[in-house]
Amino acid sequence: MDCLPDAIVQYILSSLSNAKDVASCNCVSKKWKDSTPYIKSLYFPRSIFDHLTHGQTPDSIVMNMISSISCLEELVVYCRFTNTGLATWLLLTGRSLKNLELRMDDLGDQNNPVDSPSKLECIQAARNLESLRLWGVLMNRAPKWDVFQKLKNLEIVGAKLEDSVLTEALRSTPNLTHLVLLGCEGLRNVWIELLELKHSKLDFYGLGSCSLTLRAPKIEYLEVQGCSWIRVRETSCLKNLSIANNAGRVYMVEFGKLNVLESLSIRGVQWCWDAISKMLQLASEVQHLYMKIEFTGDFEALLPFPEINFVDFFKSHPKLKSFDIHGAMFAALCHKNSLKNVDSSFVIPCLEEVVITIRSPLNAELKMSTLDALVKFGKSLKKMKIKILQMKSGHCSADDFFEEICKFRFMNHKLISIE
Repeated sequence: MDCLPDAIVQYILSSLSNAKDVASCNCVSKKWKDSTPYIKSLYFPRSIFDHLTHGQTPDSIVMNMISSISCLEELVVYCRFTNTGLATWLLLTGRSLKNLELRMDDLGDQNNPVDSPSKLECIQAARNLESLRLWGVLMNRAPKWDVFQKLKNLEIVGAKLEDSVLTEALRSTPNLTHLVLLGCEGLRNVWIELLELKHSKLDFYGLGSCSLTLRAPKIEYLEVQGCSWIRVRETSCLKNLSIANNAGRVYMVEFGKLNVLESLSIRGVQWCWDAISKMLQLASEVQHLYMKIEFTGDFEALLPFPEINFVDFFKSHPKLKSFDIHGAMFAALCHKNSLKNVDSSFVIPCLEEVVITIRSPLNAELKMSTLDALVKFGKSLKKMKIKILQMKSGHCSADDFFEEICKFRFMNHKLISIE
C-alpha cells in the first residue's frame, strides 16, 4: 500500500471498526497511524481487555483511541467499563455520535449511589444519537434525560425495570420509529405513547400476566410476547401483527380496525375464546395467518376449541394466501357439519400455501375430509405441508391414520409433502 495515494489509504483504513485491528494498523507505519482520525466507527469486543498489564484500564484505553478520532459516528462497547469512563468518552464524542451500543452489565449492581450519575444518565451527553442499543440494563430509577430529538431507534435487551421508569424514559424519546424491548423483567402495566412509532418488538419476561396499552397511530409492525391484556386502538397502518404468550394466558385483546393487516401470528398455550374469535374477526383482510394455540378456556380449565365452520371461516377471510395451522384449530375445523351441503360455487380463491400440524389420530375420517376439502376448493393452492407431531395412540389408529395421509399424499404428490 506504500505506492497508493494518501487519500486512498485513508479511505481504506477508515473503514476499520474493530479496536484491535485499528491498534494493529497504528503500529505499521506513521502513514497508517495518520489515518486513525478518519475512522467513523469503533467496536470493542467483549474479551478485548481480558489480559491487561502495567496498570492499564479499559476506560483509559478506550479514551485514548476515541480521542484520536476527529468525528466518531458509531461506538459499540461490549467490554467492561465504568460510569466515569463512559461519561468521559461521551463528553468528547457526544456531538458527532449517531449510533451507540453498550453492554451495560448492570443487572448484578444494586448499589449505585443515588447521587452518582448512572451509566444511563451519562448517555445524555450524546444528544444527537439516532440509534441506541443497550444490553443488561438495571433501571431502578428514571434516568435524568433531556429530550433526544433525533433518536429514531431504541433497543433494550435484558432489563430489570418498573412501569413508571420505562414510561419516564420513553418520554425523552418522542420521535422513535423503532422500539425493541426484549427480555424485560419487572413490568406489570405498560403504557407506551409514541406518535411516530412504526416498528416495535416487545418481549416481557415473567409470568405472562403483563398488561400493555400502546398508542402509536403510525405503527406498521408489532410483536408482543408475555401479555395477558393488550390494547392497541389506533391500527389504521398496522400490516404485521404477532401476539404470543408462552408463560401465561391471553385474556383480552382490543384493537382498532385492521383493514390493511397482511400478516397475523397468534401463539400460546391458552387463549380465551373471546380473544381468539375477536382477532379472527378483525383480521378479515389478512393474507398470511399463523395459529399455534393449544387450548382455550377462561380460567384454569384447559378446553378444546369450539367447532368452526370450514366454509364460513374461508368466506370471512377471502384474501388468505398462506395458512399455518396447528392441532387445536385444525381439529375445530374438522367436524361433521362443517362440510355438509357445501354450495357448488364455493371456492377458496387466494389460498396458495397451507401448513398443517396434526398431533392426534382422533376423528381421522373428518380430518381426511378437511384435507381433501382444502385441495378441492383451494383453486390457487400450490403447496400443502402436513406435519405429524408427537402422535401417540395405544392402538393401531395412529398407524391407520398415517397410512391414509400417505395415500392422500400419493394422490396429490405435486401439492403435498409430509414431515
